[in-house]
Amino acid sequence: MNFSVFEIGMLACFGVSWPFMNFSVFEIGMLACFGVSWPVSIYKSVKSRSTKGKSVFFLLVILCGYMFGIAHKILYSRDIVLILYVLNSIMISIDVSVYFKNKRREAAAACEQSD
Repeated sequence: MNFSVFEIGMLACFGVSWPFMNFSVFEIGMLACFGVSWPVSIYKSVKSRSTKGKSVFFLLVILCGYMFGIAHKILYSRDIVLILYVLNSIMISIDVSVYFKNKRREAAAACEQSD
């Protein structure tokens, strides 16, 4: 669908947001920086096979923050940045699942040592 500048302006006057018009470069920058750090965190967790230095509470608080960001984007400010929130949320969810996998591995190793 092709809209003219006038039609987009009319839509904006009536409160309809064009998906690619109203986004913050700073918000994109923040989410991009976090988005680069999550794969590194996941890689370290997988490679170390340990929960040392990880806080599942911290990860869940960050995930909760992203959920609030997603809700805001859906309800009040639909734009392309929503994709970054979703991608970051998926990466945090992967990191949390790796944490619990490593926790089970550590518990199993502790049981084997005590036998």
